[in-house]
Amino acid sequence: MMTNLKQTAILAIAMLTTPHVDMRAETWTLENCVSYALTHNLSVKARQLNIESGQLQLTEAKDRFLPSLNASAGESLNFGRGLTANNTYADRNTTNFQWGASLQLPLFQGLSEYRQIKVAKSNLQQLLYEHEAAKDNVTLNIISQYLQVLYAKEVHASALSQLSQTTYEVGRQKALLEAGKVPEADLLDAESQKAQDELQVVTSENDIKVSLVELANLLQLPDVGNFDIAPIPEDEPIIPTAESVFNAAMMHNNSILAASQSIKTAEHNISLAKSGYIPRLSFNAGIGSSYYTVGGYVNDPFSAQMKHNFSTYVGVSLSIPIFDAFSTRNSVRQAKLQHLSAQLQLDQQSTDLYKTIQLAYYQACGAREKYLASLSTLEKTRRSFAATQEKYNLGRATPAEFEQAKNNLFRIEISSIQSHYEYLLRHRILIFYQSNRL
Repeated sequence: MMTNLKQTAILAIAMLTTPHVDMRAETWTLENCVSYALTHNLSVKARQLNIESGQLQLTEAKDRFLPSLNASAGESLNFGRGLTANNTYADRNTTNFQWGASLQLPLFQGLSEYRQIKVAKSNLQQLLYEHEAAKDNVTLNIISQYLQVLYAKEVHASALSQLSQTTYEVGRQKALLEAGKVPEADLLDAESQKAQDELQVVTSENDIKVSLVELANLLQLPDVGNFDIAPIPEDEPIIPTAESVFNAAMMHNNSILAASQSIKTAEHNISLAKSGYIPRLSFNAGIGSSYYTVGGYVNDPFSAQMKHNFSTYVGVSLSIPIFDAFSTRNSVRQAKLQHLSAQLQLDQQSTDLYKTIQLAYYQACGAREKYLASLSTLEKTRRSFAATQEKYNLGRATPAEFEQAKNNLFRIEISSIQSHYEYLLRHRILIFYQSNRL
């Protein structure tokens, strides 16, 4: 009879407390989440816009080699005393119309165009690295939040297990009370414990929902109603050494590559600034004509004047910098300061990366040791609880002793789950830094 009562209680509590699951709900793997986030995350999209801006800057630098062509036209009206065609002044109305077109072709601009292209290419490469670094940050955040959801689910499962046992105990106490074998106080204590366990189930279930919402927000999902994730295969991970992870990360970590590229960009900017010391040579050409009328006189027709006044010109201009109020010198100094700043930024990035990897390594080792120790402790605690439960069923243990043993088992289970997911998280962070893979 007691066995049937236990089975019925477990079935009833499972039906009442298990959250409703829509069978049409889409289950996402970690790879699905990362892939979707890298396409829809706003910070990644912002970096993509920076790349497009860098590509436009490169195109603009290449266009500096092209000539510039301009056309102009104008007409003036003079009333009263004005200049005549004979270069004298007289009181008469005059009109003057003129047009022209000019061409300017840079022949040599102190190597500034070539150096500007190098700066634009280097800057574009840096933007590409920064785009990948933004993806890396999003990936790490997704991994962390994904494991947080799985952790919340395991805590919820443990809470359900505790509630199942408490529900069985309430049914058992009712049967004993009806048989006159226990006082009513024992049943009240059991019902009180059941209420506490139900609260724990509700809290853990809400923690799952909150964790899923936070993960969905990282993914920029428009609707999280049917969003759920799949468990991760739990192999025994091997923790790589901090030194091996750091050495590998220095070769391919995108934040480090971006900082290194900024040094190259600064070097190209120094060369570009020094272009101000070099002379410039340009080719110029143009055409034009004009039409002039004087009031009270017979004027040549428009077409005739356009033909007679038509003119062309070609020329070469040379500009030699002698003194520009130290503008070029100050630009070179500023570029050198940016170069030093880029070097310091790389040193800071390397230091921060080493600290992050070293911290993740020691946290992983500590979590692994705690997890392995918790497995042994958990096994012993389960045996202790089983013994206490048996004594309690035989009337040789008090309800307080039974609840203490049950709560102690729940506490050890939660501690084991926590250390396990801490272990998994730090291990995946190390693997990602080492190989850029999930």
